[in-house]
Amino acid sequence: MSKQDGSGRLVTTVPTDDATAPILHVDMDAFFASVELLDRPDLRGLPVVIGHRSDRSVVTAATYEARKYGVNSAMPMAIALRRCPQAIVLEPHGEKYRHYSSIVMSMFDDVTPMVERLGIDEAFLDVSGSIRLLGSVFDIATELRRRVHAETGLHCSIGAASTKFVAKLASSVAKPDGLLIVPHEATLAFLHPRPISGLWGVGGKTEETLLNLGLRTIGDVANAPLDTLVRAVGPAGGAKLHSLAWGRDPRSVTTTAEEKSVGHEVTFSTDVTDPVEIRRELLRLSDKVGVRLRAAGMSGRTVVLKLRTTDFATITRSKTLAEPTDLGRRIYDEVRAVYEATGKQHERIRLVGVRVEQLVPGGGGGLSLGLWDDDADWREAESTMDALQARFGAAMLTPASLLRQGTGRPGPGRPGSGRPPRGRPGPSPVEPSVDPGYSGVE
Repeated sequence: MSKQDGSGRLVTTVPTDDATAPILHVDMDAFFASVELLDRPDLRGLPVVIGHRSDRSVVTAATYEARKYGVNSAMPMAIALRRCPQAIVLEPHGEKYRHYSSIVMSMFDDVTPMVERLGIDEAFLDVSGSIRLLGSVFDIATELRRRVHAETGLHCSIGAASTKFVAKLASSVAKPDGLLIVPHEATLAFLHPRPISGLWGVGGKTEETLLNLGLRTIGDVANAPLDTLVRAVGPAGGAKLHSLAWGRDPRSVTTTAEEKSVGHEVTFSTDVTDPVEIRRELLRLSDKVGVRLRAAGMSGRTVVLKLRTTDFATITRSKTLAEPTDLGRRIYDEVRAVYEATGKQHERIRLVGVRVEQLVPGGGGGLSLGLWDDDADWREAESTMDALQARFGAAMLTPASLLRQGTGRPGPGRPGSGRPPRGRPGPSPVEPSVDPGYSGVE
């Protein structure tokens, strides 16, 4: 949506006719970095980057001072430090972020019951029903920003509009620490001069495609023939961009967040070329995904493999199953087959991930599986492990194929055999630098 480095900032400073802009998008400013600076006030005003000081790490967050050097979240730390050598690197602390997130989200709930949480640091609020009690949209947003800062020391930016898309774009334009209200009648005047990167869903490749067509602003996209957009980005994408460019977004604020996928990934401390090590890691990640699915009472129909090679090229491949599953072993069998089909067994792999999509309620054991259940033994074993881990802790149990022979510690054993590979052991994986309970980047 925006680099959010404070350049091109627009804000509303006086009350305006805002009754037609009841949808707020509230976004905490540089949330992870700002939380860390609560304990390090001496670093305020300096370029601070959150993450591990390692060439293998990525930036979790950056202050606005660092963003002005071109440092952004999800950027490799090595590149960030080349762009801003004087940056101060701080380790992330997931428990702090969750603590402050819960405080801020409770403030949102005090304003309206119509709160749609988008993650740990942002949400949509529909304040249509709160105006009579709490005042105008301007009053509500101004008081909410004041309260967030007074009670946490953190800042947030708020966009207000008649649609979710415009509200989210407005909050990004208001950053940092700003409020921008876009009344309904001012929607097109606000949208059309903005660059096409402001359109929801326009990433690097789509932006390049549109630029090659001579479309540089949202107004250009709005006035382009629909069939031109369809040829460029497909029927669904073209229709979506055309509607958004005219400020049309029928989505309402929803109070229930439906989880669309469950996944885990890991970045290796050094690139891995041994396919045995990759398979072992796929088994470990598949087991973690299965545990989370069963804990949530969900199953998934599509298994997704993610690989990132040493040159940062990212490969994703998926397979849709005949029946949804919540079993780590079934997930592993399918994602391993996908991995074998990539032909990447001896390339240098930097990152590997496993994800399950197309989630449906209910565990695999509750589905109609026919007369025979090929996964019955694994289902019984994993259910037993769930019960034991719940009683004694997750660290007490590990699949045998993930143990180094004779040590009881995770190692590069061959999945399914319990034996370590011949020769020198491969590198040990490094867990993601942030807790899987939140997104890890801002």
